[in-house]
Amino acid sequence: MHPKDVVRAACAEYGEDVVVEWCVALLTGEISGEDAFGAELPKLVAITGRPDPGGWAKPVDPVNYYWVRVWAARALMYAWRDEAVEGLRVVADDPAWRVREHVARITAQRELGELVDALLPMLEHELPRVRAAGVRAVGAAGEYEHVRAVEALRDDPDPTVRAAVEKALERLAARLDRSLG
Repeated sequence: MHPKDVVRAACAEYGEDVVVEWCVALLTGEISGEDAFGAELPKLVAITGRPDPGGWAKPVDPVNYYWVRVWAARALMYAWRDEAVEGLRVVADDPAWRVREHVARITAQRELGELVDALLPMLEHELPRVRAAGVRAVGAAGEYEHVRAVEALRDDPDPTVRAAVEKALERLAARLDRSLG
């Protein structure tokens, strides 16, 4: 089942507010990785749609606990409350790049301008997909003062990042209704 359908089913069963609360708690570590695969497993099952999230042997190796934050962030793509912004801000510099990438995707999707400054370090990340996600977020939610940070990646070695830069600059110009030059 697609994650959107899984999250919608969880929202139908438990309510969107409850699902978002779970996601924020899982994302920020209020519910630890150990607890997510232990006492709080039903919450993780609800947002992943899998009775055995990750499919790892028990006990789950702590190296895989970051997936809890990834899954929680992914669920916030489909279930939302504005209060989740603070949880996203907490993990904008998460050690796991997949978490940061999801924060950028949510920022772009929901045009969360209040998170753009926290995502600017992503524009220097070693992985092109993280840089591209950061650029897209800035394009979707940034302001004029963020243009230079995006333009700095025009010559990025990765073509995906360069394409994201051009689209982000177009989107910024249209959103801000002004020339960026």
